[in-house]
This record gives sequence, C-alpha cells and structure tokens, in this order.
Amino acid sequence: MDKVYDIIIIGAGPNGLETGAYLAKAGLKVLLLEARHEVGGGLATEEVTLGGYLHNTHAVYMMMVDYAPVYQDFKFEEQYLCKHIYPSMQFAMPLSDGHCLCLYSDLERTVQSIAKFSQKDANAYRDLYHQCRKAVEEFIAPATFAPPLPALDQVVKLQGKEATQFMMEASEKTPRELIEEHFENEHVRAMMLYVSTHWGVAYDQAGLGYLVLLYLNRATNYRLVQGGSHRAAQALHKAIHEAQGVVLDNEAPKRLIIENGRATGVELHDGTIVSASKAIVSTVDPHQTFLGLVGEKNLDRDFADSIKNWQWEKHSLFTAQLALLEAPNFTAAANNPELNKAFVYVLGYETPEAIYEDYERVDRGELSPKAAFNCCFPSVHDPIQAPRGRHTGLISRFAPFNLKDGGSDKWYRTDYKEQVAESCMETLRRYAPNMTPDKVLWKYLTTPKDLPNKFLDMVQGSFKQGAYHPLQMGYLRPNEHCSNARTPIKNLYVGGSSNYPGGCVIWGAGYLAANAVAEDLGIKKWWQEPAILTKAKQAGLL
Repeated sequence: MDKVYDIIIIGAGPNGLETGAYLAKAGLKVLLLEARHEVGGGLATEEVTLGGYLHNTHAVYMMMVDYAPVYQDFKFEEQYLCKHIYPSMQFAMPLSDGHCLCLYSDLERTVQSIAKFSQKDANAYRDLYHQCRKAVEEFIAPATFAPPLPALDQVVKLQGKEATQFMMEASEKTPRELIEEHFENEHVRAMMLYVSTHWGVAYDQAGLGYLVLLYLNRATNYRLVQGGSHRAAQALHKAIHEAQGVVLDNEAPKRLIIENGRATGVELHDGTIVSASKAIVSTVDPHQTFLGLVGEKNLDRDFADSIKNWQWEKHSLFTAQLALLEAPNFTAAANNPELNKAFVYVLGYETPEAIYEDYERVDRGELSPKAAFNCCFPSVHDPIQAPRGRHTGLISRFAPFNLKDGGSDKWYRTDYKEQVAESCMETLRRYAPNMTPDKVLWKYLTTPKDLPNKFLDMVQGSFKQGAYHPLQMGYLRPNEHCSNARTPIKNLYVGGSSNYPGGCVIWGAGYLAANAVAEDLGIKKWWQEPAILTKAKQAGLL
C-alpha cells in the first residue's frame, strides 16, 4: 500500500463511495478505508438465509433516483448496468375488512383508491399531491444537493416566494396536524401519517413539516435496485477503481494525525501511518470522528460538548428477512388482484391511533404484542433475487434499542427474538393467510442491538446516524460548524448521514463533501451543477 494519498476517506458506505468516486474521477489520488469486510454500508445484499435468496439487509427503498445527481453523473444504468425498478403500486394498506387503500405512481389511480373511502379526501389528496410536488421540485430536492444556510438566512430567501409559501406554512406544523388538516377518513389518515413518519419523524414533532411534504411526495416515487441494493454500491466502487482509486476493507483508522490544527493523515491499527496531502473526509458518526479519531485534546471545549450532546434515534428497527416457498396472497387481493404486486405494504396500522400507540410504546422501551410494520417482497418485482419460483420477504418494524424490561441485552436472547418475529408473522398471516409456517423456509433476524455491531456508526441502533428533530437538521446537522462539510480542523471534512441533509441513501452528504473539497482545493469539477439547483438559485431560493 502507498503511504501518501491526496485524499483519505473514512467509511465506504453510500456517502463515502460517492465522495470518493467524484474526487477520484477529478484526478485526485484517493484512498477509502472501510471497517467492514465489504463496501456499501447500508447498501447491502446478502445470502443470509438460503443459497440463491438475495436479501437487502438494510436499505431497500431508493427514494431519490429521479433527483440525485450521482445517478446521471456516473451513468449508473448505461455504464454499470445498475437499473432500478419502479412498481406501479407503491404503497398498499390492506384492511381487516378486505378493503385496501393504495398509493400508485399514477396520481389518478391513487385518487380513485382514496375515493372508495372518501371523495373529499380524494380531492384533498390531489391538491396536496401537487403542493408537495411543487415544494420538492422547486426547493426541497435542489436544497438536498446545496450547502445549507443558517435558518434565518434561509427564511429571508424563502419569504414572499409563491413557490415555497405552502412549504413554509407546513414546516412549523406536526405531521399529525398536517394530516388532520387535509384528511377526514381514519384509514386515509393512517396511510398518510405512516408514509410521513416511518423514516423517523415523530408524529407530534413540530418544525419538520417540510419532511412530511417530501415523504408524501416520495411515497409514490420509490425504486428497487434490480439485482439487489448492493449493485448501487458496486457501481461507485467500480468507478473509483477505474479512476485509480484504492479501497481497503477490514481497515479502519486508529486515529487521525493532527498537526498544528491540521489533519495530515491517519494511523492504522497496525501502526502504519498513511498521509493525506490535501484532505481527509470522514463519513462516520460525530462521536467516532471527533471524540474518537480526532480526540478532545484537539477540539475546542464548546465544540466537543456539542458533539457529546448529539442525540441518537429513539426508534430503531427489528427486521426479519424471509426465504419463502411462495409469495403472499393477500385476502384483499380478491377485490384488487394487483395488490399482490405492491412494493411496500403497511400492515397493522389501520388507524392513526394505532400509529400513536406504537410510537409511544417504543418511546417507553416497549413493544406491542400485536406487531405493526412495513414489509416488502422484492422477488415479486425482481425474480433475480430468489431461486426460480421462490421469493424473498422483508419485515421492518420499529423497535427500541433499550427495552424497558431487560435493556438492550435482551435482544441477544434467541427466545425473545423469535417471539417478536412470530408476532410479526401472525400479523402478516392476518392479511395474507397463505403465509403459514411451512411457507417460510428460513428467517434471518436483525435487532436494534445488531445494527451497531454490524455498522459502527449506527450507534444505539440509530439507522440514520442521529435523530431527526429541528436542532439536528438543516444547518444544525451535526452542528453549525460542520453542516457545510467543513470542520474546525483544517483539511478535515465530514460527509455522512449525521451531516446535512441526513440519511436514508439520498446521496446528499457525500455529494456536498465532494463539492466542498473540490472548491477548497481549486479542483476543476468534471461534473455539472444539477439543473434543478441552478433553477432554484436563479429563483433566489438558495
């Protein structure tokens, strides 16, 4: 291994790969260090049950394929054959009475589905759909790929602008308030509330209403990576190698070398020193980056205290990967045969009250004995992901890291994990009776305790590297000193999910880190500014 590189990137998850690919193609000598045995982070596809069953063990729903510049800049489909599948029925909420509420990629089909429950809600959805799309197209999506502004500066730019008036009014409201304002039917409210909050926005959290608009818009724009999520990571991995970049797995730095307030290299665990002549980019969480690798002695006390106050998410995930003899046949499919080909199913949350109760239980460190969750069956849309005629399934349930009765170590108990898994299967069978035990050939369970064991930066099961609340979003993610990718340590940059704009494989933080490094080094960018960003700047929104 060479001992001197232009750029060292810590972490080869989605954001690290993205930053590395942009900078390596710009002609810089790039080294990526990944602690795990393979790159990709949450973009993982593994045979964790039986041979031939490909399971997306973390990220499965790709929500920004139509906006993220990385897809076009690296020609994912043309150059690397990384394709995405866009199911027509995006979300489905089967009900116990045999009816079903569906969200489609086609607006009018969604309106027709909602109209079966409430014509008033159907009309309201059409209006809200256009408002959300406008907010996303004109500001939220462009802002995802632009450095954040201080809150007051951003408000000044947005005030009086017709394009963002609705978004600004919505931003101060809670998800519950927004949904109740627009919809009256309890099932419609439940669906809209769930898709607005299942990425970690609490239903009673004010100040993040813009995320509700984003998630409502994205709920009809999810994609599945053909062949498995890992193919997206592989596309960037290949791009890095083509540009002569180096990626080392099973290799994490022991510490950063800080000289006179400047990051100059890393020390590996075997004592090897690798120098970075131009910059270091960390895509791991703030605690690892600053308290671990940089060290408090190299930080201002107030800055160190702000990092210590970083809050992890209260809601983690319990997941079950299923190797299935056959795909589910939902009872409600008798009235809508297409239901068996929905992308995402919402099960057990038939009313808003069920969502409120579940969130409050998790906040208390409890799990409801009646499981509610989202689930999907990727092989229904992509036969590559299972042996011929067989299927894969994924159940994803909110769960606390620390259980009220037994703490986090209770997740190590096999009997308890199996109990939680069986409660999930009972719920699935309630809506799809054919999912009897004999149809499940194998299951692979992941608990909130397993997440940080596998991904070190998902501390306490925090799958977005930190909670979503107003004091940890926008210009304050992770704090006002680092949200634009630069840090108080000269030549040290940050670009992970704990940075603006956040997690969930939206490709924002890694893109912004690459831009910050290129701009500071005076490197000519081979990539063009996204058209949506140029348009937003011209409109005075950014």
